[in-house]
Amino acid sequence: MNHTNPKQDRLLPGATDLHKVFADFFPDERIRPLAYLLAKRLQDGHVCLTREALLADTEHPYGAIQSLPEFKRMKNLVALSEEDPPAPFVFSHDRIYFHRYFQYETQILNKIKALQQKTQKELPKRRKLIESLKQSLINLAPTYSIGDLLPAEKTDWQLVSVIQCLLHDFSIITGGPGTGKTTTLANLLLLLFQLEPSSRIALAAPTGKASMRMLQSLGEKSASFPDAIKAQIKAVRSSTIHALLGNQRHSIYFKYHEKNPLPYDWIIIDEASMIDMPLFAKLLSAMGESCRLVLLGDKDQLASVEAGSLLGDLCQSVPKLNRFDAANAHWINQFIAAPQRHIDESFFLQPGEPGAFLQEAIVELKLSHRFQERGLIGRLSKAVIQNRPEDLTEMIKIAGAQELQFASDQDPKHLNQFILGYASFLKEQDIRTALQNFNKLRVLVTVKQGDRGLYAVNRLIEKMLGEAFGRWINPSPGFYINRPVMITRNNYELGLFNGDVGILRPDPEGQLRAWFPDENSIDGIRSVLPAYLTGCETVFAMTIHKSQGSEFNEVMVILPEQADHRLLTRELIYTGITRARNRVVIQGSEAVIFNGMARSVERSSGLQVRLNKQP
Repeated sequence: MNHTNPKQDRLLPGATDLHKVFADFFPDERIRPLAYLLAKRLQDGHVCLTREALLADTEHPYGAIQSLPEFKRMKNLVALSEEDPPAPFVFSHDRIYFHRYFQYETQILNKIKALQQKTQKELPKRRKLIESLKQSLINLAPTYSIGDLLPAEKTDWQLVSVIQCLLHDFSIITGGPGTGKTTTLANLLLLLFQLEPSSRIALAAPTGKASMRMLQSLGEKSASFPDAIKAQIKAVRSSTIHALLGNQRHSIYFKYHEKNPLPYDWIIIDEASMIDMPLFAKLLSAMGESCRLVLLGDKDQLASVEAGSLLGDLCQSVPKLNRFDAANAHWINQFIAAPQRHIDESFFLQPGEPGAFLQEAIVELKLSHRFQERGLIGRLSKAVIQNRPEDLTEMIKIAGAQELQFASDQDPKHLNQFILGYASFLKEQDIRTALQNFNKLRVLVTVKQGDRGLYAVNRLIEKMLGEAFGRWINPSPGFYINRPVMITRNNYELGLFNGDVGILRPDPEGQLRAWFPDENSIDGIRSVLPAYLTGCETVFAMTIHKSQGSEFNEVMVILPEQADHRLLTRELIYTGITRARNRVVIQGSEAVIFNGMARSVERSSGLQVRLNKQP
């Protein structure tokens, strides 16, 4: 489905259509519409285009494509396999790619397949090692009651995923908010350091904020571990993926690559839904022969801003997650003390049921500890991501409780009432506590421009707060006391990363400074002069895209007015809703919400097809 809105994509008068400029570069008229559409869709995150999409899309200046040209007669322009000489385009598996993106996809597939082949060779030895940890695994048994859980939630999927990571060279742990991905990671590190104390482990995430949050969460989750293990976990460094690969100033290349691999035994990536295809290909290429990879993330969240929906594609390559070969399931069950928490027969692959290539390398965590699945936020998030309009209708009828509210589309009083919660940070004198209070709630928007966009909403909130709390906030152009700011560009010299949030307050000498959390400092904060913040923006409100990886006690989600807005999808609404622990306010018409639920992010790639294709 093409979710692009032609009216919104129409060029302004006098603007240059750069996609047409690119397409007109090719003298062969047959290739121009393909080049145009491929470039246009790449901008929207598609890695390639299917034959059907090419023939159906008429939003280009070359007229409808009646049929694809005979590519075998155009070998100077279109390659038909990996063995063909390089050409600008590749037509493979009924999809057309730019050569570079076909290469990225091929690198990813080849590396994952090589990792899986290595797993098969090592399985017997790894099973014996895991069996030597049997008591340690049994000791990881959860303590929560399973009496009122749904059948799919009773299985100890956290322990299952730890075991699968120990078995596999490539593995994925996916799950919604609060399902215990970081707890699972902490348990995995505990066992890794028991097996091999000298393990070289790298932690990374797509953004600096996500990287720091992973470290902080690991510190909390490992608090009860033996001191020696805690010290080893604390010594593990976390960074952005770019920093891990070795950013080089004034160069498009990384320090680490195929010929200079990363010096680690394990690489663990959090918030993997945000990884784009080119970066993932470069990460895989930089892995050494003995290195193993674990991805953690929510497959239902928004995909990366750049091309690809990598985590979603990999997870969707398995038709049914958490399905296991019966013999393997019985072997895993020996480490789960309570029979009620075993992998039961309903999760066994049935005779004749084909298993996907990554069938047991991916485990989905099912039980949310952030909010109850049958609580209002849990029910709403499920209704949205599973596109169940009848459930949403019921939710709208019963909403109004503290946990969930639907605000009328136009009335500004709902925003005014919500942002009164910012008083807890405005009035707080202690800067560290003020930062903590500020991060208890957030307004989330869909877009940056327009009346409901990021900039307009932030200005409106500033005006409202100035009127309500004039003693504590006096908004003005530039930097002012109590202005909250979010870093929008990594600054390695200052140690500030894209997504970091701080507030402006005077220091004891009266000098205005920007204060940020810093768990490594004595008082838990540090400051920089505002003049050094060359990339930052006001953050009373932030986009849903930027909120990924964050969680707040309370969230207000402001949806666009247009029911057919091209960015409005179930993944977007789901991501916004699930940033909240305790309360969600949604401002938007019912038509907007229902239309958004009905539309899913669909990005073309060949990963699923090529991954499961038999050699």
